[in-house]
Amino acid sequence: MHNIALDLHAQGHHITGSDDEIYEPSLSRLKLAGIAPSTFGWFAENITQDIDIVILGMHAKADNPELLQAQNIGLTIYSYPEFVYHHSRNKKRVVIAGSHGKTTTTAMILHVLNKMGSDFDYLVGAQLVGFDRMVRLTEAPLIVIEGDEYLSSAMDRVPKIHHYKPHIAVITGIAWDHINVFPTFESYIDQFRIFMQTMQSGSLLIYYQKDEILSELVKEVHHLNVKSYDAFSLSVDKNVVFEGEEYPISVIGAHNLQNMHAAKMVCETLGVSKYDFFTAIADFTGANKRLQKVSENHGRLVYLDFAHAPSKVKATTEAFKDWFGKKKLLAVLELHTFSSLNEEFISQYKHSLGKADEAIVFYNEHTLKMKNMPALDETFLKKSFDHPNLKVFTDEKKLYAYLKNENESNILLMTSGNYNKMPLDL
Repeated sequence: MHNIALDLHAQGHHITGSDDEIYEPSLSRLKLAGIAPSTFGWFAENITQDIDIVILGMHAKADNPELLQAQNIGLTIYSYPEFVYHHSRNKKRVVIAGSHGKTTTTAMILHVLNKMGSDFDYLVGAQLVGFDRMVRLTEAPLIVIEGDEYLSSAMDRVPKIHHYKPHIAVITGIAWDHINVFPTFESYIDQFRIFMQTMQSGSLLIYYQKDEILSELVKEVHHLNVKSYDAFSLSVDKNVVFEGEEYPISVIGAHNLQNMHAAKMVCETLGVSKYDFFTAIADFTGANKRLQKVSENHGRLVYLDFAHAPSKVKATTEAFKDWFGKKKLLAVLELHTFSSLNEEFISQYKHSLGKADEAIVFYNEHTLKMKNMPALDETFLKKSFDHPNLKVFTDEKKLYAYLKNENESNILLMTSGNYNKMPLDL
């Protein structure tokens, strides 16, 4: 939301906004642009007849006083995915969807198009090297969108991906997530079934062929041009091998070889040659918090990743261990989302940390209280993860001290939170 505000402001629009709490670095960026609210909170008097459009984020609930005022005086109200579609309805739209790998695949496409000098809009869920913001909404003929399956707003309770109606789409895989909204796996799968039905006849759908659920789902599709992909092969020198030639890369992990192949197929459809793609992608090091190297000291590596759902945790842990196999791996997972803290869901994490030589599960008891969730039992967590060498921490200071003194293992930090603001300088 704050990136959309910053971009629209940069395009010359008059932007105002409200929130009851704004975290860093969003607040400082809004202040620098001169559009941060002077007072936190919701005030009906902020909403007046001279406003053209109200864009509603997920944080504003149905009884929000500013939303109620906007409805009372008949203003145009969009959820942000509705607004993105409204802005891009005359563009070629590319949407990257799926339960994992969306951000990295989108980032790879943007990296290549940017190096090729293409004119395009975008929406991506991480800060990228070479891009000022996570959103660009101009008059460009093309837009590349990271398609989230979570709900659009309190007034627009459908997944964001249902709004975008892409001409080119990628689905990276399907693994159950967001159980507070989709209480059964089948209801979650349905959201991708609907997504495919929103695409116009003859549009291109690209999907990961080794995802069994996805492979069955695409059999139902008859109105689309469907293509599949697998992971690129890797040489002994850890270069990508494609059509008998080797190409250097800067990312790690087998799952990124899947993401890269999907990105190549999209770029190829957009007119980028094989040679130009591999030349451009060679120095792509990843999106922020997506297998991002935090430090390297005396042969010990520390990486940070956004992984939080079971399938993401498993893929990231396996990728990291396979890449740096000779060194011991300490995997540290923070349980932060509603799903990951839910006792009924935690069993989905069984063996997800299995490739790690040692594992730690961290959660903040304050987060449980904020989400009105019951306390977690350490014995229950250890049984659920079923890792022979797993520890549980709830105090970030004790966790930091433990990690600071760990010198024998590479460390993989996985979280959608921030370990209760624990320093990452290990």
